[in-house]
Amino acid sequence: MKLENDTRISEFLLLGFSEEPELEPFLFGLFLSMYLVTVLGNQLIILAISSDSHLHTPMYFFLANLSFVDICITSTTVPKMLVNTQTQRKVITYESCIIQIYFFLLFIGLDNFLLTVMAYDRFVAICHPLHYTVIMNPRLCGLLVLVSWFMSILHSLLQTLMVLRLSFCTKVEIPHFFCEINQMIQLACSDTFLNDMVVYFAALILGGAPLSGVLYSYSKIVSSKCRISSEGKYKAFSTCASHLSVVSLFYCTSLGVYLSSPTTQSSHASAVASVMYAVVTPMLNPFI
Repeated sequence: MKLENDTRISEFLLLGFSEEPELEPFLFGLFLSMYLVTVLGNQLIILAISSDSHLHTPMYFFLANLSFVDICITSTTVPKMLVNTQTQRKVITYESCIIQIYFFLLFIGLDNFLLTVMAYDRFVAICHPLHYTVIMNPRLCGLLVLVSWFMSILHSLLQTLMVLRLSFCTKVEIPHFFCEINQMIQLACSDTFLNDMVVYFAALILGGAPLSGVLYSYSKIVSSKCRISSEGKYKAFSTCASHLSVVSLFYCTSLGVYLSSPTTQSSHASAVASVMYAVVTPMLNPFI
C-alpha cells in the first residue's frame, strides 16, 4: 500500500520511565543529581588538566577530550527530560527530535572512538614504554582525535538522514526519555528495512571494530604484565583497571541496545540500558 509523502507529524511524546506521577519527583532528583555530578566533575577534570603543565601528556589529553564529550552526551538528553518532568509536558517537536538524534549519535560515537584511542595509548605506554613519547607524539594524538570527530560526524549524519526519509502517522508516543533512534524507527509507518540494516551494520562495524581494538590492546597488556615485576604489575593494573571498567559498562550496554532485536527487547529494558551508557558512564568518569 502506497504511503502518501505528506504524512507528517509535528511533535512526539517522550513517555520516560514511568507513567506513575508519584515516581516523577524521585526521578527528577535522581537525574538532576547525576547530571550535576557529570557536568561539574568533568569540568574539574578539564580545568585540572589545562592548568597543570605536568598533565599535558597524551593520556590526559585524551581524558580531557573524553570529559568534554561526556558533558555533551548528558547535555543532549538529560536537560530535556528534566524540563519535561518538571513541567508535566512530555512534548518534543519533530525538529528538536531530529537534532537530538544527530548530536546524541555524534557524541556517543566520539565516546566510542576515544575509549578505543585511550586503550591504544595504555597499550603503547605499558608494552612500549621506551618508545611511548616518540609514538604518541602531539601530531598523532591530534590526528587520532580529528579522525574520531570525522567518523562520528559522518555516522550521525548518515543515521539522521535515514530517519528523515521515514514517515510517521498517528502513533507518536516514544517509550523512552529521549529520541532514541531505534524507538523512532519502530514508530514509523513507512518501510524501515533499510534503516534497520544501517543501524545494525553501523553498530556492528563502528562498535565491533573499536571493541576489537580495545580487547586486542588489553590482551597485549595482560601478556606484557606477566613478564614484569610484582610492583610493575600492580602499577600497570591500577593504570588500566579504571579505564577497562568504563569500557566494559559502555560497550556491554550500548551494543546490547543497538544489536538486539527490537521484537525481543522491551522499551523499558532499552531505556535502562541507555541510562547506563549515556548517563551513568559519563558520571563515573570523574571518579574513576
